[in-house]
This record gives sequence, structure tokens and C-alpha cells, in this order.
Amino acid sequence: MRKKKLYLETSIINFVYADDSPDKKEVTIEMFNLLEKEEDSYSLYISRLILEEIGNAEGEKTRQLLEVIANRNFTILEMTEEAQKLGERYIKEGLIPRKYDDDAYHIAIATVHDMDVIVSWNFKHIVKMKTIEGVKWINESEGYRPIEIYSPWEVLGSD
Repeated sequence: MRKKKLYLETSIINFVYADDSPDKKEVTIEMFNLLEKEEDSYSLYISRLILEEIGNAEGEKTRQLLEVIANRNFTILEMTEEAQKLGERYIKEGLIPRKYDDDAYHIAIATVHDMDVIVSWNFKHIVKMKTIEGVKWINESEGYRPIEIYSPWEVLGSD
């Protein structure tokens, strides 16, 4: 059986150290433990865009977040012209506000690189019905296969 390809958006890396949100922190760590335990079933991906976003964090936070990445077997995906154009379409169609264009680009990078699932804690722009349905419609119209968008709760099968 083919490994499921999971793209972990920046919020997932951030919540490993989210002391102000202990429930989500616990679920995030539990999800990482599950994915490591079942490494024959999953391949983990992030993008160069995530590394840029982490670079914008302050001091110790940057070091911690880079450590999360260094301690796991991630494949790093590049932003391509194709992903840039697809992200712009998500913005143009009103799925993601221009001010939060990185969220559109995360989805586009994952789509263009043929990921199966995007995992995110970003309920404002990514893990929400409008975005999920819009991405499905746009991706289909552009000839991409469907991509699932889940929170860590759904990855774990948690309530």
C-alpha cells in the first residue's frame, strides 16, 4: 500500500510549543507520536515557505520550531511557479484574503506536489468549509486530484 503524503502547515509546528493552548499542544504531540509510530503508512512534508515563516519568529521560538523540524523526517517542498499561480487563484476566488496569502500558498504547494492531506490548526482560513469546498472545486477545474484538509483531531480520530 502506498504511503499517505501529509503536508503539515506551519500551525502544526507552532503548536508543539503552544503552552497557552495545552489541549491543542497535547493533540499535536500525540499526532506526531502516532505518525512516527506508523511511519510505514505516512510520509511527512513541509515547504520552504514554512521555514521562512519560522524565520520570522523571535529568538528562542525560532530555535524551538526548527528543532521540531530537525527531529523529524520531513521532505521539504519548494514553491513553484505553478503553485504560485494556483495560490493566486484561491485568493482571486475569495477563498483566502490577500493579507493571508501564505495560507493560499500552503494549500497550493501541497496540491501541486500531489499531497493527499493538509494538516492544519488554522480554522480561520484553511480548515473551514468555504476553503475546503472552494479548493476542491478549483483543483478539479485546474486538473488536480482532490486533497483532503484536516485538523490533528481528525488525523487522530479524536473527538
